[in-house]
Amino acid sequence: MSNADRHRLIAQAVTESGSATVAELAVLTGASEMTIRRDLDTLAAQGVLERVRGGARNLLLRGQEPPFTLRVHEAADAKRRIAAEVVSLIADGETVVLDSGTTCLEVARLLRGRQVTVMPLSLQAIQLLGDASGAASLLVPGGRPRSSEGALTGPLTLASLSALRFDTAVLGCCGLSAVEGLTAYDLDDAAVKKAAIASARRVIAAADGSKLGRTARAHVGPATLLHTLVTDAAAPADQVAALEEAGTVLRTVD
Repeated sequence: MSNADRHRLIAQAVTESGSATVAELAVLTGASEMTIRRDLDTLAAQGVLERVRGGARNLLLRGQEPPFTLRVHEAADAKRRIAAEVVSLIADGETVVLDSGTTCLEVARLLRGRQVTVMPLSLQAIQLLGDASGAASLLVPGGRPRSSEGALTGPLTLASLSALRFDTAVLGCCGLSAVEGLTAYDLDDAAVKKAAIASARRVIAAADGSKLGRTARAHVGPATLLHTLVTDAAAPADQVAALEEAGTVLRTVD
């Protein structure tokens, strides 16, 4: 088991149960207790959990967003396949606004080699697309980056979006359902997503199946704002059916 897989398993166990001991996590992962202690120290430093005597306990309150350093490893294969499908829907010559988040970061990796103009809304994607070896043309927005996340928010980001018009907005989401629509954990992030939607001719949402049926605290808008949703086979069938009935085009990757 790789370090990333073990960290993900530990974080999931602590989140679901509220706490776990070193001995319990050693049995769960098959790793030594010494390795588990090092893992817990690493995850605590990343803000994933709280280190306590003999183990760890959940640090996140209900409705809080898991740290970027943990999310980047969740459903990684599915995110790469989703990103490839999203990029296949974008034609050369398009102007694209690219949301923050781990799935959109995978989209940025694939857009580097394409003849497109991209305005990314995260520092991580700006760094990727700013590589001189890439073919994509980069537009850099203003804004204040959220700590650890790198997502750009605030008045300067909103002003950058309002000043431009895009062919396509590629959005990530924290939650999406046919009833509650598109939601985000952070109010500032929700405002940026709304502005990105308003600036684009069409909207593609990129979300692995775990996001469907989930609702976060900040409302972005109804699901009918989405032209296309790219997801994976883990998406709940009832949510897929409801979104398709509402008019969203579904593209599901295996």
